[in-house]
Amino acid sequence: MATDYILFIHGVNTREKREQPAYANKLFKLIQKNAESSLTLKQVTLYWGDVNKTEEEKLLARLKASNEIWNKLWFKDFRANQLLQFAGDAALYLSRHIGSKVVQKLKEDAVKELKGYNPETDRLHLVTHSWGTVILFDVLFADRWGNENTPEDKKIPGHQDVMEIRRFLFGLPPNPEDGIRLASIHTMGSPLALFSLISVNGSSHDFKPLLNQMLEALHKRVPQQLPWINFIHPGDPVALPLANLMFELVEDEEKYLDFKDAITHSADLSDWITQSVNQTMLALLHGGDAHDSYWSSQEVAKRIAETIKKTSAPRL
Repeated sequence: MATDYILFIHGVNTREKREQPAYANKLFKLIQKNAESSLTLKQVTLYWGDVNKTEEEKLLARLKASNEIWNKLWFKDFRANQLLQFAGDAALYLSRHIGSKVVQKLKEDAVKELKGYNPETDRLHLVTHSWGTVILFDVLFADRWGNENTPEDKKIPGHQDVMEIRRFLFGLPPNPEDGIRLASIHTMGSPLALFSLISVNGSSHDFKPLLNQMLEALHKRVPQQLPWINFIHPGDPVALPLANLMFELVEDEEKYLDFKDAITHSADLSDWITQSVNQTMLALLHGGDAHDSYWSSQEVAKRIAETIKKTSAPRL
């Protein structure tokens, strides 16, 4: 019997506390509850939340040491938590020193959790949140880590771990004919649109060539569109639509992808309280609640379960 592996990778929760290793448990249970009983689901949870903690704590301590200035600033909690975590994780990950540590941790989790999959029958479903979307796309597709032909003396920190992770996915070098088949993508509160600004042609962050190579290989093996749902809470300041960017990222998008931007919360426009605050700073400061809402969303779980059922149906 085929197994559907659901791989989760978290981002930055933009609240007081970082994500914990069990961050995906509630959403996975909700998916199980909504899934067909005939499906065999396996949870794969990648966790990198503690890798950057020490460096960010050092920076925060230096900022707070400027007592005369720091104490006069507005939104100190927002600066010390949401802003520092989101911007800090982005800056630290893009550096090869910390980025390689994140990659090493992801590789260790992937090796442990994906061990024993059947490449002939099993499927993989990606569920990514926030900055985790950018990290996973960078690890899987970006050129900045080098490739299988990179000379030994030119290899950078993280290269070998990235190659090990890519070996798990069908259609990617260094072993494009091996690996588990990707069956769906679910991005939640994703800032991938912003990352596309530095993923231009010729950039070492450009992930388009390898992404398209994988999609072409998948379509040859299973001639149908790959489902991709981009979940957006309207109060989430990090989440951005991606539909109009797909034609720039994916060659022959309509052939390879069944892409949808999906709003996860429809505000009641007759509610005057909602109308009065939804465009204010108050709503922004509480955006962390919206940004984390996907992990406990019945709607998100139902859509993911429906997609898994659809991709598991026998091909005609």
